[in-house]
Amino acid sequence: MPHPQIVADNAPPLTAVLFGLSGCLVDFGSMVHASTVPAGETLATPGALQILQWLNDQGIPSAWLDELPTRVTIPLAAALPEWVQGTRPATRPWPAPHACWQALMDLNIQRLDGCVLVSGEPRLLQSGLNAGLWTIGLASCGSLCGLSPAQWQALSEQAREHKRAKATVALYGLGVHSVIDHLGELGTCLADIRLRRLKGEKP
Repeated sequence: MPHPQIVADNAPPLTAVLFGLSGCLVDFGSMVHASTVPAGETLATPGALQILQWLNDQGIPSAWLDELPTRVTIPLAAALPEWVQGTRPATRPWPAPHACWQALMDLNIQRLDGCVLVSGEPRLLQSGLNAGLWTIGLASCGSLCGLSPAQWQALSEQAREHKRAKATVALYGLGVHSVIDHLGELGTCLADIRLRRLKGEKP
């Protein structure tokens, strides 16, 4: 979680944080293509539950987005706290900005300033960029990696570094504002965004 010394007292607070569901908050979704999710295979990704709880404790609204059908997202989201809100399907698919705007409207957010999107899916991140949000890409999750946390850990350090570097280059090439490995590193990254906003930087 953000260290209190990292964030200046006058740094503007975050308004809302949106997450991809599959390949971001939950494990199996990084590779799900079928119409159903095998029982017992959905796990929250490393750091997901902790950052969601921290956001909730701070009073920062959060929600998840996904393009998968409801019959898939409901069992996927079962690994998450019930108070984490899912988003209704958008009228236009990613990378159009509508999904992000719809999620913020569902959360009753009044302004884009201070809103953040976190995902390992390039098309969703592009949607966030098109919507005017701060964006944080996940290098070891989602479609660019295509591995569950267990499979990631089973790789050699050299193989992990190769995949991490390739995904990081792709994400920065997309235009995202920050790249981290997984959600366990998100707290410090969110603190950095607050400081960047304090300095007048815009997404």
